[in-house]
Amino acid sequence: MPEFPLRKIVVLTEEIFHEGGPAPKVPRRRAAAMALVKNPFAGRYAKELQSAMDDLKPLGLLLADRLIAALGGDVKQIDGYGKGAIVGTSGELEHGALWHVPGGYAMRERLGDAKAIVPSAKKVGAFGSRLDVPLGHINAAYVRSHFDAMEVGVSDGPRPDEILFCLAMTCGPRVHNRMGGLAADDIKAWDGLR
Repeated sequence: MPEFPLRKIVVLTEEIFHEGGPAPKVPRRRAAAMALVKNPFAGRYAKELQSAMDDLKPLGLLLADRLIAALGGDVKQIDGYGKGAIVGTSGELEHGALWHVPGGYAMRERLGDAKAIVPSAKKVGAFGSRLDVPLGHINAAYVRSHFDAMEVGVSDGPRPDEILFCLAMTCGPRVHNRMGGLAADDIKAWDGLR
């Protein structure tokens, strides 16, 4: 059973009051929770990786709980999410893909009945690398007002034998969204898309 010893958790929060236009009544909030862990597969090729996703489920729940707390604790206010991973240079891209199930599972479990696929990005990166984590609405992928990305990273990682795993959540649409398309109030199919 692989182990992913945890070195550090970083939680980043943002309140967006405006982006040059009129300020909304309530600022948009975004948050990202990141964990730097040792990569048990660094420096070698392992044919079987899938079972390691189960080992990461507790970390996913821990980061989801930190995010919800950072956003005020009311899951009904959270309507956007995304996830990502930066694999240190002694690892491979597939090690970042280990985050698909534990990251998405954790947010869905904590947020209740989220329908939409969790947008995701991953890469292999050097020490101090940054990643744009894609964001979308939690119930319908076509809700255009929630298409976004949040840049994340930590200054002292990932080391070559580490992975930075990240979850992100948001409250509300882009501050000045006005590109039309499906509005969150008009979700009808509840199929995760529309």
